Amino acid sequence: MYSRARHPPPGMGGGGGRGVGVMQPNSGTNFQPRNPTQQYVQRSSVPNNQNHQTFQNSQPQQWLRRDQLPAVDSSVDEVEKTVQSEAVDLGSQDWKAHLKMPPSDSRFKTEDVTATKGNEFEDYFLKRELLMGIYEKGFERPSPIQEESIPIALTGSDILARAKNGTGKTAAFCIPALEKIDQDNNAIQAVILVPTRELALQTSQVCKELGKHLEIQVMVTTGGTSLKDDIMRLYQPVHLLVGTPGRILDLAKRGICILRDCSILVMDEADKLLSPEFQPSIEQLIRFLPTNRQILMFSATFPVTVKDFKDRYLRKPYIINLMDELTLKGITQYYAFVEERQKVHCLNTLFSKLQINQSIIFCNSVNRVELLAKKITELGYSCFYIHAKMLQDHRNRVFHDFRNGACRNLVCTDLFTRGIDIQAVNVVINFDFPKNSETYLHRVS
Repeated sequence: MYSRARHPPPGMGGGGGRGVGVMQPNSGTNFQPRNPTQQYVQRSSVPNNQNHQTFQNSQPQQWLRRDQLPAVDSSVDEVEKTVQSEAVDLGSQDWKAHLKMPPSDSRFKTEDVTATKGNEFEDYFLKRELLMGIYEKGFERPSPIQEESIPIALTGSDILARAKNGTGKTAAFCIPALEKIDQDNNAIQAVILVPTRELALQTSQVCKELGKHLEIQVMVTTGGTSLKDDIMRLYQPVHLLVGTPGRILDLAKRGICILRDCSILVMDEADKLLSPEFQPSIEQLIRFLPTNRQILMFSATFPVTVKDFKDRYLRKPYIINLMDELTLKGITQYYAFVEERQKVHCLNTLFSKLQINQSIIFCNSVNRVELLAKKITELGYSCFYIHAKMLQDHRNRVFHDFRNGACRNLVCTDLFTRGIDIQAVNVVINFDFPKNSETYLHRVS
């Protein structure tokens, strides 16, 4: 059994980021001071009367100002200086001062998210509207995985990235995907594949929040939901599609989900997506994409299946590996050797001794999830449970309520191990020990 502490003990400093634990603050992290200079767009001078006419059609207000000047030939330079001066004034405005910033994240930051090169999001020349969404989401500066992947993804290169859970992988691919979308082209231009419905809902919400100032339509589609509703939704403009492989492949085969303009395919939790359960659907889906597509693969673990897929489908991929250790710094792990009949008693002891904000408790089967949830309730503790055999509407409701703090404890199967980010969770308990090391890694992260 093991606990993961995300909130600092009394007296410790706060910060942002995921992946926190009971630990002393890292005092050795140094940030490089930066003095980014403002970039201004310069207009080229207008050489002749023909360009004057073009300028007239596109900028009527400036043409009125030009008409008030005494001579055409002498007015060109003055008008250009006026335009450049206005651009400088507009660019120098402190647009960040008008953002609706969220409350500061009080979780303690570990080196997994603070050991950066000192880059800023403005360094990537992102759209102003996207930058607004990034800062209003609470991101202050790129995490290490974002520093490595965002500029490479913006060049159009394929990426194979390995980084710990909780270090900002979702934003590392959502930001370049949103940046590359042409909002004037009402076609699906980016697809993000995830292995579970809960992760699809979470990822689509991140995309919507980051892109809320962009005129970009984000849609989520997964199995277990109304196919008719998805079909009706796809008759409306959709720029970015998030979902599970089976449902998106089904819609593509029906000719409803048109992917000929989809230039970027993201595979989150790529190791799970390349399991026998999903890989055939992934390979069929790639056939619907244009030949010049870009593929981004992200995960914390990369078994041999990932290497085989990379060799077959990725073109000269850029390899990113930030896994110097398997688990996040700051996670404190414990184990207790107990007999099966003593597990519930041991769990009750943990509940009484630990300071739990919210906890996730993992079991290896659906039956054990339901039985343990019943036992915990009988002990007098609030408890939800979730597993793959539940109706999708019920799963969505449990996921939503637990995320919003309606219950302190959640018992679940490994359905809940992939990429789920719930800030209040500070304890994870393996009631049943996982069957392999990869599962354990995803549980505790």
